Amino acid sequence: MSYVIKNVGPKLIPFFKTIAIYFVVFIPQSNPGLFAALLKCLPIISLMLFVVWFGRNIDKENQHFPKKILCGLFFSCIGDFCLIWPELFIIGMLSFAVGHINYIMAFGFKPFNLPLAAGTCMITLLGCLYLMPGLSDVLVPGVPLYSILLSTMMWRALARIEFKQNTWTWSQVFAGIGAILFVLSDLLIGINMFKFEVPYAQAFIMSTYYAGQLGITLSIVDFCGAKKIRSN
Repeated sequence: MSYVIKNVGPKLIPFFKTIAIYFVVFIPQSNPGLFAALLKCLPIISLMLFVVWFGRNIDKENQHFPKKILCGLFFSCIGDFCLIWPELFIIGMLSFAVGHINYIMAFGFKPFNLPLAAGTCMITLLGCLYLMPGLSDVLVPGVPLYSILLSTMMWRALARIEFKQNTWTWSQVFAGIGAILFVLSDLLIGINMFKFEVPYAQAFIMSTYYAGQLGITLSIVDFCGAKKIRSN
């Protein structure tokens, strides 16, 4: 944790500044425009710059991980831009789907953790069943397929945290929490769009989303020389 605070914290100042700007200006989703899109994308762009900066300190053998995280952030940024306009929702969802594929490739499939996979599948099934009555046209197959990718990303992020083997790191924990917050953010979007209007939806959706992306981005710290943090 001390490594994160001393070495990582200062590099995240642009991220927190851009979030502050977003919430201070806070352009409602009912007023889409290029300026609103820019404000929305700035925090993710700052995280991309963070990955590029830290990526310089990662040896070539481990470059695959930060590159996939960077690609995930890039496609998420495209998705953020598209979701400003309702008519670009499908394109935005496809962009986020590609982003999740990159996150999944970064996290890998070892350890597998079958019980956790079953749990995330159950959550996905329940969420899709809840949202399904409000879906139509291409969203009927699209939302379940996207949900599978989203829940797979969460499964792979959480599976990396091996508390029983006492080999977990704080960056793995941050990534797991980030994945959960990302799922929560998307669930709020689904409920707000297809079920009922969520009070202060934009604030809750964006705060959980930014926190989720931050947690996932911090997963690269393990490859920058951070020491394993053991529970004892």
